Amino acid sequence: MNLDDNPQRAAELCREAHARLMRSVDGLTDTDVRAPSLLPGWTMGHVLTHLARNADSHARRISGAVDGLDVPKYAGGSKQREAEIEAGAGRSADELIADLAAGESRLELVFDRYASAGWPNGHFLGGSDYGVWACPARRLREIEMHHVDLGLGYTSADWPEEYVAWDLQNLLAGAAGRLLSSRDRRTFMAWLSGRGPLDPDTALAPW
Repeated sequence: MNLDDNPQRAAELCREAHARLMRSVDGLTDTDVRAPSLLPGWTMGHVLTHLARNADSHARRISGAVDGLDVPKYAGGSKQREAEIEAGAGRSADELIADLAAGESRLELVFDRYASAGWPNGHFLGGSDYGVWACPARRLREIEMHHVDLGLGYTSADWPEEYVAWDLQNLLAGAAGRLLSSRDRRTFMAWLSGRGPLDPDTALAPW
């Protein structure tokens, strides 16, 4: 199933992913959220802030589509995104968790509003490379990937099968553009075709 084209199912999976994430972060302390995450240069506070603001950004796009407006996730682009993450990363655990819960709740209400309106204007891009219809699926990716990045025991083994079936194809489709050398492209291609082992030294550009 292509979740990009099925916002109803993607939104349902998002709700389940939100609930799993909130169970994981329940009880985190101020010391915990200042510890490094599994993402280089980011603490757990950075990851949690990013997830909260990402919820708001998808809510903006979807709300705009319901109102017939093609709006971007962040009016100020990547600079706004980065500034919001840095500004919020140092807050207390209670503040971070409450902010994340509020962002998720707002987004889920927007999902409901979008569904009630019949999922209109799904083709609106908002300066992005995917239409509004795909926002629930792209939010699902953020939750599933960054839940792992928090390092709280949730791993790729816990990813739902529907998510893996959808996003593995996306990652494979983009892999060629992330391979950094002619050698890496050849060894990766040989592995994919069953003609060689996966070389642990193969380098992929950041995703």
